[in-house]
Amino acid sequence: MTTLSFEDGTLRVDDPPPDLDLPFLESDPRSGTARAPAFRYAALKDVLDSRDDAYDDRVGSWPSLSLSTTYELRAYQRDALDAWTAADRRGVIELPTGAGKTVVAIAAMVSTGVPTLVVVPTIDLLNQWRRELETEFDVEIGQFGGGEQRKELITVSTYDSAYLRADDVGGDFGLLVLDEVHHLGGEGYRDIARFLVAPARMGLTATFERPDGAHEVVEAVVGPRVFSLAVDDLAGDHLADYDIKRIEVSLSDEEREAYEAAQETFVQYLRTSNLDMRSGSDYQKLVMRSGNDPRAREALLAKQRARRVMMNADAKLSALESILARHRDDRVIVFTAYTDLVYRLSERFLLPAITNETGVAERCEILERFRDGTYSRVVTANVLDEGVDVPDANVAVVLSGSGSEREFTQRLGRILRPKADGGRALLYEVVTSETTEENVAERRRG
Repeated sequence: MTTLSFEDGTLRVDDPPPDLDLPFLESDPRSGTARAPAFRYAALKDVLDSRDDAYDDRVGSWPSLSLSTTYELRAYQRDALDAWTAADRRGVIELPTGAGKTVVAIAAMVSTGVPTLVVVPTIDLLNQWRRELETEFDVEIGQFGGGEQRKELITVSTYDSAYLRADDVGGDFGLLVLDEVHHLGGEGYRDIARFLVAPARMGLTATFERPDGAHEVVEAVVGPRVFSLAVDDLAGDHLADYDIKRIEVSLSDEEREAYEAAQETFVQYLRTSNLDMRSGSDYQKLVMRSGNDPRAREALLAKQRARRVMMNADAKLSALESILARHRDDRVIVFTAYTDLVYRLSERFLLPAITNETGVAERCEILERFRDGTYSRVVTANVLDEGVDVPDANVAVVLSGSGSEREFTQRLGRILRPKADGGRALLYEVVTSETTEENVAERRRG
């Protein structure tokens, strides 16, 4: 009889029907079996069921979990869950930060009632998910990452730990939840979804599409985007109404001279290189050329110097000083692109600082004091863009950033949770005029 089992990140098929011809099923001469990628489990079962072939499924015999939730889904959360269920419990749900993607995933765990692996990108999110699941469910919650490697019927893992464990535990879970699923587009992380058999798969994100097109890989191993709402669809009802204000500042004479000199070096190289920086692939070509072409390296370094000058303009500090004075009674997050600027701002304005150099214990302490009101403002370089619960902030200041629409959406999402007083959220963009930062700001606004 045909037997299905999980082995080292693959589906092992013993005694397959001789006429079973599937593009993803390959013969394994060493074991005398056939093998398929683990994520093809649902597709293989569908084919075998359609043929009425008798087979012994030793993969999908997960224990049934009796779970319940105290959450009452909002209408759009119910619609998202229904859309995912109708798509054979596979696919990506795209909702703005603060719209309750976790709640939808918890409802999916209740409705499927099978062992679940939740994969997240950061330790902060790992801890948040574990606390939420321990509060919601009366079962032990396992953890891969953050110093623990303990598997339970419901387990939360970082992407890094899931990548290392997938070929070992890939047969143990019937539902895979991938938070911030756009991370799965990374070359190594893709194997997490490939090595797990989980027939039910849910991806969660605020911004699904990736500029490198890797979201197509996510669709192949998780499923297509089955539900999507934008910030403006929920603002006013389920998220705070918001305003975006752009403040333009000017370079000083000294900064302007440095900026123009660096830009000229960069532009001169482009004129003779047949490269167009509007193309991401051409930028990668420039980086590759810089390894053995001194002119390309000089151009790349000049581009970086120009960017640093415009992003860190002294006038931005004056603008921030005015904003902080205007919002003395508000909860403010300041975002920058550079760690050294974070420390300058922290020292000048006495702001608690969070960077990738901040230890976990210190970061948790700062965020906790921000939540309880001890701190009313914090400055960060990218660390709070995603995966951190900061529910009470109502003002964000983007002093510098990339042209990524995802980054902008996530920063806006930090301040969009509904306010107790019904107040509006406010995001400031501080942009250096007559520089390429104006184009950067336009790109990230979509």
